[in-house]
Amino acid sequence: MTAIPLGLPEVPVRPIAERRVSQRIQVGPVAVGGGAPVSVQSMTTTRTSDIGATLQQIAELTAAGCQIVRVACPTQDDADALPVIARKSQIPVIADIHFQPKYVFAAIEAGCAAVRVNPGNIKQFDDKVKEIAKAAKDHGTPIRIGVNAGSLDRRLLQKYGRATPEALAESALWEASLFEEHDFRDIKISVKHNDPVVMVEAYRQLAARCDYPLHLGVTEAGPAFQGTIKSAVAFGALLSRGIGDTIRVSLSAPPVEEIKVGIQILQSLGLRERRLEIVSCPSCGRAQVDVYKLAEEVTAGLEGMEVPLRVAVMGCVVNGPGEAREADLGVASGNGKGQIFVRGEVVRTVPESKIVETLIEEAMRIAEQREKDGASGAPSVTVS
Repeated sequence: MTAIPLGLPEVPVRPIAERRVSQRIQVGPVAVGGGAPVSVQSMTTTRTSDIGATLQQIAELTAAGCQIVRVACPTQDDADALPVIARKSQIPVIADIHFQPKYVFAAIEAGCAAVRVNPGNIKQFDDKVKEIAKAAKDHGTPIRIGVNAGSLDRRLLQKYGRATPEALAESALWEASLFEEHDFRDIKISVKHNDPVVMVEAYRQLAARCDYPLHLGVTEAGPAFQGTIKSAVAFGALLSRGIGDTIRVSLSAPPVEEIKVGIQILQSLGLRERRLEIVSCPSCGRAQVDVYKLAEEVTAGLEGMEVPLRVAVMGCVVNGPGEAREADLGVASGNGKGQIFVRGEVVRTVPESKIVETLIEEAMRIAEQREKDGASGAPSVTVS
């Protein structure tokens, strides 16, 4: 009798939801909105006036997968640094402007790919909209209207009493309407709050009332663990409804960590091609190997792999064989040995001490073959 391969058939990945219809703007070479892929952003933590340090951090962010980067511009020295940074950065640079409207014009003149303005804390901002719209239009520079709960326009605070979803959405739409009066619509909008529930409702209201592209963010989300949870919950709630065109995960952590989390969120929602995916179980009393150690060692050994690959590392006979068969590559462990699966078929059985090196060998072989074949897809790795 001929053995029947147990691997699953290829199933096309469907979008989690139909994307909200929005205008498209260009932030340098990166399209935002209008059905373009959801992009991932971060912000430098260096003093922008320190050109070398800022460009170094931008290079690190670029290597991590960042597509758009924002730099703070609170002083004249920062504004003076913008032309060099915008010219030498490998990815589009957005200048982040608060308090002084003169720096909006400096950023536009410097060649920044876009400018973020916070109307709530720029002095007499509404009176400057006509000039800003003209300068931005002349240079082809998009404007992000970035409303934050912590710096909401005092008139709206008086009206609503606090930064409610209604207040955030109304603030953004009011400022957009001022630009529209001067025939400027090259706009994207954010309405950030530190509470994911308030933030989600604000974006839902905004999405229903305009077709501008939306930049998602939970502001001041907190340290890495808390901020990751808040951002994942909020982004998942919105992106699963098709709302959101670009994202920034705000963490009290190195900016590169924001990019890692953002990319993983998009991959988990099927909004970006999966690269390496490790599937592993939480372990239990049935496990006959140290699953935690095994998963960590496999992850470390395959770090940086660009080819889509699902690897399953399983620690017992209950779910192990099934999970391993569903992955591109997997191991079902027990009794001091591991069965290595490739596309659902057992290719060999190895001692427990050889599991990690064998998985890495097989992963490299699969990756090399895929690169030769030019194959694409979204496989992943499961550790259980």
